[in-house]
Amino acid sequence: MSQELIKKAVAYSMKETTPDVRVGDTVSVHVRIVEGEKERVQKFSGTVIARRGGGMGETFTVRRIVNNQGVERVFPLQSPKVAKVEVIRSGRTRRAKLYFLRDRVGKSTRLKDVKRR
Repeated sequence: MSQELIKKAVAYSMKETTPDVRVGDTVSVHVRIVEGEKERVQKFSGTVIARRGGGMGETFTVRRIVNNQGVERVFPLQSPKVAKVEVIRSGRTRRAKLYFLRDRVGKSTRLKDVKRR
């Protein structure tokens, strides 16, 4: 009984279309921010370095460099706070987690482009 209720609740709150985001992609994540009574959308652009979980708990980590300082944010894929995820470029990778990019600065953080269909 309770498992059925949980499945219904999860199915209700899941998004209809999930963005096709892969590790290595350069993305722009549009995040809804509530300030008092106002709501605005802010973009966070960077490289997807990790993706984990599944279903409602699926998350992806985006990394970018701001003022020579690395900034990483973890976004839940199914969150209503994530308005939209745009894929700017696709990068070719050979591993699932790109944590080695944390030690790199400048041009060495770039990944080779790949054409996606």
